[in-house]
Amino acid sequence: MKLFDSELKVMDVLWRNGDTTAKEISNILADSIGWNMNTTYTVIKKCVAKGAIRRSEPNFLCHALISKDEVRAAEAGELMTKLFDGSPDLLFASLLGGRALSKEQIDRLRTWIDQQE
Repeated sequence: MKLFDSELKVMDVLWRNGDTTAKEISNILADSIGWNMNTTYTVIKKCVAKGAIRRSEPNFLCHALISKDEVRAAEAGELMTKLFDGSPDLLFASLLGGRALSKEQIDRLRTWIDQQE
């Protein structure tokens, strides 16, 4: 499922706060990024239509139907396919781009790689 930046803003509120009413989401996004209520409700409707959010009564309670990890995995996979010919090692090398890693970061990566084998 492809989510646009505006939809990710709504989803982020749900991922951080759990089930939240549409009005509460609107208030949070008005404070944080200046959206008006109509904008927020329109984006919520788009997320509902895509199957990312379930909206129920009372008070248009919104529930995330997809997790942040699912969205991350889908976006990373799409990026890897589009720009790196499906190669995880090329994506990884590009993400690091010559940046130094701490010993703890290297250890976590080694552990993850060992688990993949």
